[in-house]
Amino acid sequence: MLRIGLTGGMGAGKSTVARVLADLGAVVIDSDLIAREVVAPGTEGLAALVEAFGADILAADGTLDRPVLAAKAFGDDAARVKLNSITHPLVGKRTAELIAAAPPDAIVVQDIPLLVENGLAPLMNLVLVVDVDAETRIRRLAEFRGIAEADARARISAQATDEQRRAVADVLLDNSGAPGEVEAEVRTLWTQRLLPFEHNLRTGTTARRGEVRIVPANPDWPTQAQRLIARLWMACGAAASRIDHIGSTSVPGLPAKDVIDLQITVPDLAAADDLRDALGAAGFPVRPETTQDNPKPTPQDPAGVDTALWTKRFHQNADPGRLANVHLRAQGSPGQQYALLLRDWLRADAAARAEYVAVKHEGEAKAAGLTGVEATSAYLAVKEPWFDAAYPRALAWRDR
Repeated sequence: MLRIGLTGGMGAGKSTVARVLADLGAVVIDSDLIAREVVAPGTEGLAALVEAFGADILAADGTLDRPVLAAKAFGDDAARVKLNSITHPLVGKRTAELIAAAPPDAIVVQDIPLLVENGLAPLMNLVLVVDVDAETRIRRLAEFRGIAEADARARISAQATDEQRRAVADVLLDNSGAPGEVEAEVRTLWTQRLLPFEHNLRTGTTARRGEVRIVPANPDWPTQAQRLIARLWMACGAAASRIDHIGSTSVPGLPAKDVIDLQITVPDLAAADDLRDALGAAGFPVRPETTQDNPKPTPQDPAGVDTALWTKRFHQNADPGRLANVHLRAQGSPGQQYALLLRDWLRADAAARAEYVAVKHEGEAKAAGLTGVEATSAYLAVKEPWFDAAYPRALAWRDR
């Protein structure tokens, strides 16, 4: 199932977005509600808190007196660790139960205020951040919740910064506009991105664009790549030795197709095959028909005809809102080394970059009016000869 992380600063309007998603059919799991549920009267969580912090954390009606607990638990690091060691496993267990109970075709939205602070973004297929500047949030908290300005500022300063949230946001929902604007944005997101993403994830389908189009360099490409890399690390674990942003989008200022290329380096292709299901579940289904790069002359194969030296595995993102190619290559293989070398050479050599841009635009022109496999073939028919000729030049640059 598709797992969406939803977060935002205090007062940003996250509950509004969660409500719209629930109305559209999402299974919304509210971590704040779960945190209260697991320490309700009669639960093992409340009993454990009483044992750890004393019976005076209970109100007269037997419920948890949260201000009293906060005064005790947040007074020092050891007490806070003790509190978290009791509540976090219970919240995690209950969350897992709710996710397991959701239908297999569900879009599960996990509403987590501290998603960034707890490093949970890589566990999600997509992260939505409700974004409103801090001053507006402080005003809203005072106006609609009756929270004193000083208290609101203190609470907001204890949370992640706006910049930290934006860094993990696949989708930034601006809720600073007129009432109803963010609701309309969420409905469009649901129809155009979340529903297709869920279908692709469930069916093992990759997201692809039909035409070939070169766009100006996007300075946000490296940040987008890092978000994907974090998810890939969660899927690969120790099976990968490195994961790199490669290809045109990794070269600052270089026009490119709006597709992020990433390389996972593994010990061998058996390890790559073992990662097939984990990568698929993370949102990156395999493209089994693609198993190699075009061979080039190497010291092992001066004629450049040994396809076995250039084998790989290839996955693509299922998210239609962020196309990405994921190449799995063996450590030390010619393809693995060339992917890194080409990136570094283009970053360092302005003349080579200009030459490559001209080739890319020529390929785009050849693919004009075509779609799908035909467009890609026409584009590559122009690019691949340049790659072949660039290979020894890049090696010479490396050796110099």
